[in-house]
Amino acid sequence: MRKHGLLLALLTTAGLATACGPGPGAAPCPAIAQATAVSVTVPASYAPQVAALHLKACQDGTCKEDNVELRPGSASIDQGCTNGVCSATASPDGTKLATLFLGALTESPMTVTAAGTGPDGVALPVHTLEFRPRGEYPFGEQCGRFITASLVLDAEGLHQSD
Repeated sequence: MRKHGLLLALLTTAGLATACGPGPGAAPCPAIAQATAVSVTVPASYAPQVAALHLKACQDGTCKEDNVELRPGSASIDQGCTNGVCSATASPDGTKLATLFLGALTESPMTVTAAGTGPDGVALPVHTLEFRPRGEYPFGEQCGRFITASLVLDAEGLHQSD
């Protein structure tokens, strides 16, 4: 009986290891989770005018709103490659980034409203955008679909990022 149990455990483990791998010729998937959130980038040209930001996002009959933290943004600067090892560093680029975390995120229409204040405490114009979050396969179809709701807030208003 012990031999049958051991054999069953080995076969199950071998099957699981094979099922979880990328398969022959396929690239492995990164071990990252998708954030269910709306992200907003304030470009460097508008960032000095935004001191605080409040976001409200509504989708599928559910709304979430909060004052969001504005974090400094950065750009990746290529440091080159040596002996097949490449590196980059982050450099502040004057942008500001904000994230409103949601309970769920789908590709159905979403409405986001952004309200803020400037450094002098004066209210900024309120901007509202209705759009569809985008579903893409950034790591290949074998790694699953990622849904993103990425927006830009500038002097013109709120726009879906490219």
